[in-house]
Amino acid sequence: MTRAENSKGEQHAARDREPILRPGKVVLVGAGPGDPDLLTVRAARLIAEADVLVYDRLIQSGVLALAKPTAEKIYMGKEHGHATRQEEIHRLLVKEAHAGKSVVRLKGGDPFLFGRGGEEIEYLAEHGIAFDVVPGVSSCLSAPLSANIAVTHRDAASAVTIVTGHSADGHEDRVDWEAVARIGTAVFLMGVHNVATIASKLIAAGRSPETPAAMIQMAFCEGGRVVTATLGSIADEVRRAAIEPPATLVVGEVVRLRERLRQLADFNSTRPAQPGPHQAGG
Repeated sequence: MTRAENSKGEQHAARDREPILRPGKVVLVGAGPGDPDLLTVRAARLIAEADVLVYDRLIQSGVLALAKPTAEKIYMGKEHGHATRQEEIHRLLVKEAHAGKSVVRLKGGDPFLFGRGGEEIEYLAEHGIAFDVVPGVSSCLSAPLSANIAVTHRDAASAVTIVTGHSADGHEDRVDWEAVARIGTAVFLMGVHNVATIASKLIAAGRSPETPAAMIQMAFCEGGRVVTATLGSIADEVRRAAIEPPATLVVGEVVRLRERLRQLADFNSTRPAQPGPHQAGG
């Protein structure tokens, strides 16, 4: 190896050792469905480097444990009926960045899927704060997977729609329910409290009340459960099982294939064990 090649190699090695999160910068990081093993490599590095972690309600303790001992952890979670104002989060991010700290805004799932990540980077940009975004595994895909539900399958569905369950509360319903009812698989996030309304709107829009449905609670986390029923009875089953957020609703024929896929997963002894849900309520 020539001296020039050796020097170039040393430069690359030094660059690899440099922090990827510099002071005065905010990075929105998707923490995935909860299990620290499902973080991206970059997300784990950023969490370990951060001076400040601003995190949501869905962030598990195992993810926070990756932070360095000196990191400040600020909880800014939003619970049903007790939401922290988004403006407070905006101001906090700008304040910490202006103080010269490296800030990770830690969000469950993916920052840009019903996580108000777009609003946050708009605010950061307006206030001259450097930012970046790291994707995460969304529960719209990981929750069904944890329950052995393939959201698309050649025998059942060639398309999937992702809908916020909050939109069913009647205050700001922008969902085209007839379009959602026509598409193969519908996945609703944050819809536990509105599951009866969601089911009734889909049925009124033309979806059969006999369509299979599943509610998946705490995917890939301890205490995970799955409730399966028909669209017409899922709300009663969710109430009977006392399902609480976070939970994901899946509606479509793909739910009917769940048992077959679960048997295959159990048969495949080489598959790594995953913390996941168990069957409840049918």
